[in-house]
Amino acid sequence: MTTLLDSTLEVRCVQYRREFHLPASIDPASRHILLDIGSRYGAITMPADLGERVHRRLGQAGLAGPVVHHPRARRWTFITGPVRAGSLSTAISAELFRLYATVACAGSQVVLPSADDERTGYRTWVQAPETADTVPPVEAVIEATRASGSPRRN
Repeated sequence: MTTLLDSTLEVRCVQYRREFHLPASIDPASRHILLDIGSRYGAITMPADLGERVHRRLGQAGLAGPVVHHPRARRWTFITGPVRAGSLSTAISAELFRLYATVACAGSQVVLPSADDERTGYRTWVQAPETADTVPPVEAVIEATRASGSPRRN
């Protein structure tokens, strides 16, 4: 049996692939557009108020990239370059944990906004992607998160 997908979902997924060079795919069961985290991309999710400060800091440094907003959860997900093995120390992981920020592990997936998500306000872009080359290095987002979230580092 063939599963028919909503054409707007398919159109958006193709747009992510063709215009932004993001290797997005559609999960027919959940009807979500997914981005695999691993060798090409990483992601960091955090509370929206911290995300606003991080986004501002990255913008000032010329490193702002795509950010997804999850309004109901009041969380932002920054799409980044990949996490390199051994680049995230226990101390930094603990500091991010205290800030309620999580770094997506390789093999996980991030849900990208669909047209329906945006229409309902369920999931939207704070900053939409421009090209695959416009994602900030994960290290820059981690450093901006630590600097923005810690009073002693501001």
